[in-house]
Amino acid sequence: MLKIVFMGTPDFAAESLKKVYEAGHEIEAVVTNPDKPKGRGMKMVSSPVKQFAEEKGLRILQPQKVRNNTEFIDEIKKINPDVICVVAYGKILPKELLEIPKFGCINVHGSLLPKYRGAAPIQWAILNGDKTTGITTMYMNEGMDTGDMILKEEVKIGDDETTGELWSRLAEVGANLLVKTLKLIEEGKAPREKQGEDFTLAPMLDKSMAEIDWKNKTAAEIKNLVRGLNPIMGAFSYWNGKKIKFWKVDILSEEELKNEYPELREYEYKMPDIEPGTVLFSDAKKGLYIKAKEGILKVLEIQGENAKRMSVGDFLRGNAINAGTQLGTSTI
Repeated sequence: MLKIVFMGTPDFAAESLKKVYEAGHEIEAVVTNPDKPKGRGMKMVSSPVKQFAEEKGLRILQPQKVRNNTEFIDEIKKINPDVICVVAYGKILPKELLEIPKFGCINVHGSLLPKYRGAAPIQWAILNGDKTTGITTMYMNEGMDTGDMILKEEVKIGDDETTGELWSRLAEVGANLLVKTLKLIEEGKAPREKQGEDFTLAPMLDKSMAEIDWKNKTAAEIKNLVRGLNPIMGAFSYWNGKKIKFWKVDILSEEELKNEYPELREYEYKMPDIEPGTVLFSDAKKGLYIKAKEGILKVLEIQGENAKRMSVGDFLRGNAINAGTQLGTSTI
């Protein structure tokens, strides 16, 4: 079995730590981000990785920084691990740390490299409407996800799958692939493939991207935005000057909408002149339908300002959104 230092923070990483632990490797230390205050009471909360490590009695290190941290680097040198496993740790590792382990630092990345190098590969796969993604294990170097690849596993993305759902699936795929990778390293059989130059980036998400651009985005693009930002921050628009978040939507063509609600046929001549972002139909039992470019959005799950997420039916029972209402900026 290999002597390992594991570095990671969120639940995505905790799944990998669990599988490495169950595989019987010697986990000499678990490195994770410091505890953070959370919630209304600002209570200090441990990362999912720390919680698992505490449960199993593993040694835990929580440096504020790893770069230019002589004390931390010296501690890892004393451990002298065969491998450092890095899974969604959240900090860039310096060269002096990368050079410590005998077999290098191994990273689990949530995409099929060289596509989506960077901090948010899972989110961008959904935001861009990709049909497939996957996991790559690789040897780390000083670049941003530029190291030599070891193993890959492709995963199909469901048409309605959210970032949260894909995140959970890839966490398990990544954990199993890491265990396979470590076995190959231990046996001296791990492949090493250089990445091509045809790469794309997956930068951190910005809150400004969450507002729905009814004028310029198609129905499909808006649906991907809703899926991609669920459950991170939620895509939003404004209704009567108040922010409403969209957590789940579907797409219909104009013909499908008219087949579902024949009473709308008498207004079909008006459809070309209706601005995107306009509410076409609103009923607590039948639903909420909004005009978009190249399609109609059927809202399934929504959240009012200072309220909880709920089904659109529950929302409309307490909030009357009239047909013809234009969704858009906070000045409405």
